[in-house]
Amino acid sequence: MTESPAAEVTYAPGRVVPLRAIIGPMRRGPGDPTFAADGSAILLGQRTPEGPATLRIDQPAAEVVHLRAWGPGAGWSIRQAPALLGDRDDPSGFAPSHPLLRRLHHEHPHDRVPRSGLVVPELVPVILEQRVTGAQAFAAYRRLVRTYGEVAPGPGATLRLMVAPTVEGWRQIPSWEWLRAGVDAQRSDTVMRALRVAHRLDECVDLPLADAHRRLRAVPGIGAWTVAEVAQRALGDADAVSVGDYHVAKNITYALEGTVGDDARMLELLRPYAGHRFRVQRLIGRSGRGRPRRGPRLSLPTHLPA
Repeated sequence: MTESPAAEVTYAPGRVVPLRAIIGPMRRGPGDPTFAADGSAILLGQRTPEGPATLRIDQPAAEVVHLRAWGPGAGWSIRQAPALLGDRDDPSGFAPSHPLLRRLHHEHPHDRVPRSGLVVPELVPVILEQRVTGAQAFAAYRRLVRTYGEVAPGPGATLRLMVAPTVEGWRQIPSWEWLRAGVDAQRSDTVMRALRVAHRLDECVDLPLADAHRRLRAVPGIGAWTVAEVAQRALGDADAVSVGDYHVAKNITYALEGTVGDDARMLELLRPYAGHRFRVQRLIGRSGRGRPRRGPRLSLPTHLPA
C-alpha cells in the first residue's frame, strides 16, 4: 500500500488545463524512467532543490488538477506545480495573423508553456540529445538513470519510476559507462563542465531570460539549440525557438509558406511573433503540419549544432 503523500493540493486556475500537451515535452521518449502513467494520471520523478520527489498529477475535470507529492522534495514539487502547468505563461500578446496559426491558436487556446524550474535536471538529457537521433539519446538517458538514479519516493517502486542522479551522482559516472550508454566523450565532457557550475546554472531560474541564456551559453559545448531546449522546459520561455534543430526550421517554413527553408528563413518568418516564437513552434508541432516525408526513414540527428 502506498504511503500517504507528504503534500497535496488542488489546482483550479479557472481555465482548461490540457495536461498531456503541457507536460508531454518533459518526457524523454518512450520508456523515460522519470515519467510514468497510472491510468489517466501522470507521475514525475523529480530531482528538486530539496531532494527527490514523486509528483502525481490527476485531472478530475478539464479545469481542475489534483496534485500529490511524496519524498523530501514534495513541498517544493507542489509549490512549483502551477508553474509547471503553465501558470506563469502569458499568451495574451500572441495575436497571429497567419491563417494557419490563427486557426491553431483558436483550436488550442489553453495551451501553455511549462516551467519546471529545474535547470540542471533538464540540461543533462538535452546535452545527451546533441548531434544524435532521439532514439539514441533516449536510450542513453534511460540506461544511465536506471543505473545511477534512485527509485522515486512513494508509489515509485510500484510504477518503476526513477529520479535522475544528483549532481554528484552524475559526476561519479565513470567514462566507460558513458561510452557503454552510447554517449561520446564530447557530450559527456559537456555534461561534466556544466555540472562543475551547476549551482550557477540553477540560479538561471531567478534571472531575466536574456541573462539566463547568456549564462547557459558560457559553458563550452552548450549552444543555441541546447539553451532553447532547456529554456522551453525549465524557464517557461515562450520565445525560445529551437534554432539548429534538424527538423524544426524545415517544418515551420513549410507550414507557413509551403517551402522547406533553413534557420535564417524560419527566424525571418517568426519575426512578427517575437516573444512567442516557441509558441508558434509548439502549435505547428502539435498540428502535424510539417514538411511531408518521402522515401525510407533515415537515422538522422535531432539537430546539428549544440
